[in-house]
Amino acid sequence: MDRNPDSRSPTTAEVQPMTTIDRVTALLESLYPLQWAEEWDRVGLVLGDPTWEVQRIRLAVDPTVAEAREAAKREGTLLITHHPLLLRGASFLPATTGKGAVATEILRSRGGLWCGHTNSDRSQNGTVGAWLELLGLSDARALEPGKPADDESFFGLGAVGECAEPSTVGDVARLIAKSVPATAQGVLFTGEADREVRRIAVCPGAGDSFLEAATNAGVDLYITSDLRHHPALEHLESRADHSRVPALIDLPHYASEYLYLPRLASIVCEEFPDLEVEVSTLSSDPFTEAVR
Repeated sequence: MDRNPDSRSPTTAEVQPMTTIDRVTALLESLYPLQWAEEWDRVGLVLGDPTWEVQRIRLAVDPTVAEAREAAKREGTLLITHHPLLLRGASFLPATTGKGAVATEILRSRGGLWCGHTNSDRSQNGTVGAWLELLGLSDARALEPGKPADDESFFGLGAVGECAEPSTVGDVARLIAKSVPATAQGVLFTGEADREVRRIAVCPGAGDSFLEAATNAGVDLYITSDLRHHPALEHLESRADHSRVPALIDLPHYASEYLYLPRLASIVCEEFPDLEVEVSTLSSDPFTEAVR
C-alpha cells in the first residue's frame, strides 16, 4: 500500500537538533575557555540542567533579582552574565535572599545561568575586544599578557593601543558617554579636556591595580572603573607636572563591561539563528541618582 506523501518522516537534513543548555555553553566556553579565568573566579554553568531545552537567551552584566525575574517570564531562558552569582559562596539560598531568589526564579522556569568573567576579559571576543573596537586602537597589546595560549582569540587583561588619529581627553570621554549605558555618575576625567591623546590604555572593570602598568606603557590616557581616591591621587601626584602622567577616565563598572554584550549577542545569533537573543536594558549600576 502506498504511503500518504503528507505523512512522510522528515529527512535527516530537515531535522534540527534541539538547542539545549549544554550546546549553548559549549559555544560560550569555546569563546571564553574556563581555564582562562583567575583561580579565585567562579565561571561556567551555575544553574540549570545541561539537557534542558533553551527557548531564549538573555545577556546581562550582573545576575540580579530583576534579571532573574525578567528571564523567568519565559520558560527555558538561559541567562548569560559577566559577573558570577556566587563569587564568595553561600551556605543557604532561601528565596527570601537575593541570591536565593535568583536561583529559585531561574530553576522554577527551567532556565539556566552561565557566567563568564575573567575568562571573557582575556578574550578578543570579550570586554577588551569591544573597547579596542570602540576606540579604534591599533597595534594593541595586553597590559597583562598572562600565560601564552594557542587560541588566537586569547588576548590578556587590559589593553594598550595607538589612536588612528590624535584625539583629546574630552573627545574620548564624550565618545564613551555616547556608547555605554547612561549612569548617575557619568564619565569622569582628570586634567584638561583638550589634552592631546595618541596612545590609550584601557581596563574594563576595576582597574586601579594597573595604574603603574599604564604609566609604564607610555600612554596619554588610561580608561577604567572603580578608581579609588588615594590610588588616583597618588598617580596624578607622582609628578609635579600632571601632564607627565596619563590622564584618567573613570566610568561605572557596570557600564564599562556592558559594552561587549551586543558583540556576544551577534555571535550567539549567528550560531543559533532560531533562538530569540536579547541584551538586557536593565541597569545593574547600584546608584540611580546624583545631586550636584
